[in-house]
Amino acid sequence: MPEYDLTIEVRTHPVGATVVVLAGELDYHTAPRLHRAVERTAESLPLVLDLALLRFCDSLGVAELLFAFRRTREAGTSLALVGTGADVGRLLTMTGVDRLLPRHDTVDAAVGALRPGG
Repeated sequence: MPEYDLTIEVRTHPVGATVVVLAGELDYHTAPRLHRAVERTAESLPLVLDLALLRFCDSLGVAELLFAFRRTREAGTSLALVGTGADVGRLLTMTGVDRLLPRHDTVDAAVGALRPGG
């Protein structure tokens, strides 16, 4: 039986944003875990998804990124991505998601861009 590997770490950035760090594979088997993690984040804080350690993402993974985007918009806050590697970046470009979700090189850059006046 294959092992589906996704590690999710949720933390609060010192200046007031929720950072969700994903490592491994975001796919059919693991996407529901991201959904639950995003649902448990504080709606009032901007959300940063750190994908630097994400090796793979499929269409259900992209759907969960869009779920996070919709959730932050409905709450009146923002979402940004960090560290999209070549494969994940290509998928986001092919699907047009890159036009919705701003991408940054570091968590600090993303948090700075998401803060009011940032």
